[in-house]
Amino acid sequence: MSGIPARRGPRSGPQSAPQSVPHSGALRPLVFGLGGVLALVVSLSCAISVGAVSIPAETVWGVFLNRISPGLVEQGWSQGRAAIVWDIRFPRALLAMMVGAGLAMVGASLQAVTRNPLADPHLLGISSGGAFGAILALLHTGLFLGLLTVPLMAFLGALMATLVVLGVSRFADATSADRLVLAGVAVSFIVMAAANVLIFMGDPRASHTVVFWMLGGLGLAQWSQLAYPLVILLGGGAWLIGRSAALNAMTVGDETASTLGIPVARFRLAVFVVGALITGVMVAFSGIIGFVGLMVPHIVRMLVGGDYARVLPASALLGAIFLLWADIAARTVMAPEDMPIGIVTGLVGGVFFVWLLKRRA
Repeated sequence: MSGIPARRGPRSGPQSAPQSVPHSGALRPLVFGLGGVLALVVSLSCAISVGAVSIPAETVWGVFLNRISPGLVEQGWSQGRAAIVWDIRFPRALLAMMVGAGLAMVGASLQAVTRNPLADPHLLGISSGGAFGAILALLHTGLFLGLLTVPLMAFLGALMATLVVLGVSRFADATSADRLVLAGVAVSFIVMAAANVLIFMGDPRASHTVVFWMLGGLGLAQWSQLAYPLVILLGGGAWLIGRSAALNAMTVGDETASTLGIPVARFRLAVFVVGALITGVMVAFSGIIGFVGLMVPHIVRMLVGGDYARVLPASALLGAIFLLWADIAARTVMAPEDMPIGIVTGLVGGVFFVWLLKRRA
């Protein structure tokens, strides 16, 4: 009789422990999500407040509320400050959020389908293809479709680069996931060389502007153009998140994914095409911004785990926050001049890349 409680004691311990684990596991993404949304709002407020002319946060949100509902807040600011907030800084900050979110989601998806932690739109040549298409439109073909010309040509360029990467990998018998990235790097150099030829052959006055644009920048953001990246981000992001289970399977391996009924080759191509669409449109409005798609998914996986149903939304959130702060740094380091944001992300991304290589060594 006295031995029965001794046997039940150890059993009750393990039974109670697992009940707390799922509870904490369920809370962790919720805490990250709420904290991320709060950090995003704070980052957005700082991005609009900071600049050559410092504007208090209460003025920023007062202008915002009055634009939504005129007269809602008593106006205690000048028309000049209201124009700076609404016409210049708000569209710039929103574009930074969309570009950061889009590139981070594409990077996370490419890392899944290639099973390579170093995959991102920049290294796989997708960004270079988008830049090639945009430069072709800006310097040679002209805006024959109006405002749609540059995003469309950028997408076609990104899609062309994607198909070339897949073709080169198949031609060189480098269809494995890791060698696919090497093929992407090679194609990226070739496409950028072709883009430089277009710049060399173009109008020298316009070429100067294009060269600055290629370094990455958000200074040309306008309210009238934000609808294009927003629609592509929402549509492409929803498509990727809807295929989280397939992306999870792809991270395990092609054979495992095939046994689960996933058409591996077709699905990988579909992810590349959607990634090219998102990247091409983002590049069209921001220039080439590298390393966002490389860094952000790694940080996210350390915070929320490897389930892509969590990784993709969290990558979008953290990517938006990161690019907001990168833009703040670009506008303040050499104030009143704007440093190209691609320089900031390149510096941070290069250090992160070295750390990643060291961590995996």
